[in-house]
Amino acid sequence: MRLGLRRLLRTFRAENAPDFPEIEAFSWSPPPGHRNFGYRNFGDHLARVIVSKVLADHGHLLEEEVVRPCRLFSVGSVMHFARSGDVVWGSGVNGKEMDDSRHVYEHLDVRAVRGPLTREFLGKRGIAAPEVFGDPALLLPHLFPGRFIRTGTKSHVVVPNLHDLKTVVKQGVADVVSPLQSWNRCVEQILQAQFVVASSLHGIVIAEAFGIPARYVRLSEWEKPFKYDDYALGTGRDRMEFARSIEEALEMGGMKPPSFDHKALLAAFPIDLWRPVGTCSAIVANALGVWHSSGDACLQQLRKVGQCDALDHGRDVERTD
Repeated sequence: MRLGLRRLLRTFRAENAPDFPEIEAFSWSPPPGHRNFGYRNFGDHLARVIVSKVLADHGHLLEEEVVRPCRLFSVGSVMHFARSGDVVWGSGVNGKEMDDSRHVYEHLDVRAVRGPLTREFLGKRGIAAPEVFGDPALLLPHLFPGRFIRTGTKSHVVVPNLHDLKTVVKQGVADVVSPLQSWNRCVEQILQAQFVVASSLHGIVIAEAFGIPARYVRLSEWEKPFKYDDYALGTGRDRMEFARSIEEALEMGGMKPPSFDHKALLAAFPIDLWRPVGTCSAIVANALGVWHSSGDACLQQLRKVGQCDALDHGRDVERTD
């Protein structure tokens, strides 16, 4: 009786972690010791928002048991946090974290990346990435049709990068959109503007997603140009021309509008991670170490070793659950 009780208690032992495999939608937040620890940066938090919404549109949730647990990297310059076997859909490389010691993965399942600079970076490390480009935050108008409306009640707003927020507040800059607000409040405030000046990459992305002209302003040297250029090149433009002050940004006006195929990025979403093959084939795939491949590629590899006869003949494999 006591042994049975212990087993039952162990089943519910984890309060903060699931006792079943699931997909983690990776999103960066300020770590302990960071001056903004305890807050969320709205651009990074959009990772969970967008992945959750795409899943809901497919009839799925993040909190579901899956065959293969992994992490999904979508919004943000967070590739240096990836590990072998993780899945990438729209993420990019951080220009501050390009040293090989920060990129320890050997293989990734890449469905889309933010831009061609990230694709080139991965290619030099032997990791293939398709020519499907775009920051998933560009999908907001398509994922939430009618939810957010442009009002244009302000001539412009300023959206600072997280590291520039203290500077603009000290300078008394007007009409600042703090990136530490909730994601929906940030979007609403950006859409109040006729023109957006931003050192926040996602301040630019959100503005352009909704057709609002924007200009990158480089208020400090903290962020490297890499992610801005990657985004610009991935949306059919040259490297991003920036202003050195808010006043100069207002004089320069908006950048060339992005050219972006939202259908291609949506089609590349790895929904197959939530639609696994039968448990029997899943166990074999785990044992063979082929889960780092995309769903179709994984099945092809399984067929090569004769483990998917049932699937090839249109029959489901025997389940053990």
